[in-house]
Amino acid sequence: MARGAQASRNTAEPTDWVTRAADDAIRHAEQTRAQDGGDRIITCASGASPSGPIHLGNLREFLTVHFVAEEIRRRGIAVRHLHSWDDYDRFRKVPAGVDPSWDEHIGRPLSAVPDPWGCHESWAEHFKAPLRAALAEMGVEMEEVSQTEQYRAGAYRDQILTAVSRRADIERVMAQYRTKAAPAPESEEEAASLEDSVANDEPEGETELARFPYKPYCRECGRDTTTVTSYDDDTTDLAYTCQVCGFEGVTNLTTQSEGKLVWKVDWPMRWSVEGVDFEPGGVDHATPGSSYTVGKELVKQVYGARAPSFVGYSFVGVAGMAKMSSSKGGVPTAADALKILEAPILRWLYVRRQPKQAFTIDFGPEVVRLYDEWDALGKKAANPDRSDAQTLAFERASATAAAGRLPTPSVVVPFRVLSSVADVTAGSAEQISRIVEHVGHAHGTVTDLDGHRFTCFATDTRRGQLADVVRGRVGFDSRDLTEIVHRMRCVRRAAARARAGDPAARRVPRSSRRAVCGPRSGRCRASNGRDPGSPARTPGGTTGRRRRSAAEEGSSSAPACSPAGSWR
Repeated sequence: MARGAQASRNTAEPTDWVTRAADDAIRHAEQTRAQDGGDRIITCASGASPSGPIHLGNLREFLTVHFVAEEIRRRGIAVRHLHSWDDYDRFRKVPAGVDPSWDEHIGRPLSAVPDPWGCHESWAEHFKAPLRAALAEMGVEMEEVSQTEQYRAGAYRDQILTAVSRRADIERVMAQYRTKAAPAPESEEEAASLEDSVANDEPEGETELARFPYKPYCRECGRDTTTVTSYDDDTTDLAYTCQVCGFEGVTNLTTQSEGKLVWKVDWPMRWSVEGVDFEPGGVDHATPGSSYTVGKELVKQVYGARAPSFVGYSFVGVAGMAKMSSSKGGVPTAADALKILEAPILRWLYVRRQPKQAFTIDFGPEVVRLYDEWDALGKKAANPDRSDAQTLAFERASATAAAGRLPTPSVVVPFRVLSSVADVTAGSAEQISRIVEHVGHAHGTVTDLDGHRFTCFATDTRRGQLADVVRGRVGFDSRDLTEIVHRMRCVRRAAARARAGDPAARRVPRSSRRAVCGPRSGRCRASNGRDPGSPARTPGGTTGRRRRSAAEEGSSSAPACSPAGSWR
């Protein structure tokens, strides 16, 4: 890595939190190199426990590191995104919807718990796989490390022996922070995330053995429900008793790999082994006495290394859901979000805000507005003279160094237009293409429109797909569904009046603006100023409700969710 690489960034360019985090990571790497000598690749690290669905709150861990690594790579500096799967963590609880008999696996490593659905080799792999696929669609590439493989291969054996021999120093640091209580959660979403957090996990008890920094898994039943009964510093023999099966065993820390370091020692240990320069964490990890606070002391005193630069990120919620908890299940994931949002838009939700800002993703009324805002920002970004932090966020969301520009349709049609036209045409790709061309979005063939927005409406999953996802997965009832459903109904009424001879309604197909409602208007322009629920005027001048045909009834109903679509 060339010294002064940070200065190679053009100071006239707009900056954001990613720029500053990349600066910190590069500075950390340069200082470490000056201290240790030699040259090395910059390491930006993330970590997650596959204890359940990797939900949209967890996604912030991955994307925060991804954006910082991308910025460093953009400057021509060698960097890697190293992700640790904490699959050697214990299985804590059985989520709703899983056979209660799985409680027999509580205490075993996640990688040793069988997959209840039988499609993967373990519980951990079941939840890793869909996240990998979603990240690939979003252009995120990372080097993955399984902590199960690392521990069982003895990769950390020397570091474990160091921690055990320095256990008095570890306890001294732990004791300094033990009385400092973490602040109370400020929201239900934060409280739910804290339930899954290991930020404040540490051994309990008053004796030295009760607070031993190494936890063996029982050789007989495989659980971590063990109590250390003795340790011999000369032989490194550790004796333990399992509180569940009653097994009494001895494991040798020099020759055997049957356990792991407790979390607050494990994390700083890995910083020293992996040479981490940047790693984010939930704000729960930066509170007094939590993982990062304690870890930056331990990594220096026990391992003689430096803590990485750190960014604490706040929680991400989903409108319509009080809590998101991986271990409880039933939470929206990145794969679910990608059924509604284009990959660049989902990336944009995370990069446009400071990590410390909490935010909520709304799969209801905000979807249409979000697409409109994204399209407007794209037009702004196309003008180099209007470059600012907003357009920088757009560029970060739209492309990666490895994947290039993420897939988007060659002809971008406003989401509002598609949501309106699709219902009128009963989802016919050819009809949608014809009307879209008529309202001013010229294209050569239907394939020019092929993209996330188009296929969302013009596939055999029907126009109700999006509404179904929103209603079935997030819990909005029919009155709270996205404006899409309302717009579909408005356009259908306008089309019916046009067929009946209403001159004003005949203009609807010529302007998408007349075919939809205003973003904040309580009245429908497509209904010619009347409230959508008011009686429609008949050709004879009287009012009355026209009876909807069976085809119209069917077109507005959402298909039932399939088992394959369940959030697990």
